[in-house]
Amino acid sequence: MFSLEFLILLAAGALAGGFVNGLAGFGTALFALGWWLQIMPPLQAVALVLAISVVSGFQGVWIVRRAIQWRDLALFLIPGLIGIPLGLQILWLIDADLLKLVVAGFLLLYGTFFLLRRELPRRTNSTPLIDITIGFLGGILGAVAGLSGALPTMWIALRDWTKEQSRALLQPYNVIILGISAILLAFEGAYTSDTLVLLAIAVPLAMLAAQAGFAVFRRIPTTRFRRLLVVLMFISGIVLLVRELL
Repeated sequence: MFSLEFLILLAAGALAGGFVNGLAGFGTALFALGWWLQIMPPLQAVALVLAISVVSGFQGVWIVRRAIQWRDLALFLIPGLIGIPLGLQILWLIDADLLKLVVAGFLLLYGTFFLLRRELPRRTNSTPLIDITIGFLGGILGAVAGLSGALPTMWIALRDWTKEQSRALLQPYNVIILGISAILLAFEGAYTSDTLVLLAIAVPLAMLAAQAGFAVFRRIPTTRFRRLLVVLMFISGIVLLVRELL
């Protein structure tokens, strides 16, 4: 049986990850792994993150389906699919402490990058080579830690896009990358009976929290939406890093 502390941390990760996924279309791993790596090995934690990201992400894909630009999506997605096998090989080798530092590092990198600027920079020119590179690296990070959206989010935030345009690329990209990663992990035996029990507990909580995130997403202006994501990531990165170093 699971201890009370284990169940509390499991629920905290599911609620935090689900809410941010509903709000931003990504971020389940960034906000859930900090909790779950305290109580389970990396492979199990990532397997949970992948499954929950996909389940909660389908709702977001349906919401933005009419805004999806398939050419833009393909520039990120096709290289991302190529990066998945490499990421899965890394996942079998990485330890929990290193993975927590990686997650904290991405949170702080994103948060610091934007908090140091009064106005977010904007790009209007086409950059297909950078898009392809970012998509490939996102595929690797998605398989390693469910972090497929981290680098694409930073890059897309530099564009003169609305929150709907950004989400219409990020949400389907994440769902496809993480869904395929989860399927490949399942073939490799990552979804044990214990992991399936944890999923049965975490998925309903994540789905409820995602609905709350959707509600905030619909009401918040684009500028505040970006700032809110930055602040959430920065605070979470600091907390995770401090907990790991102490």
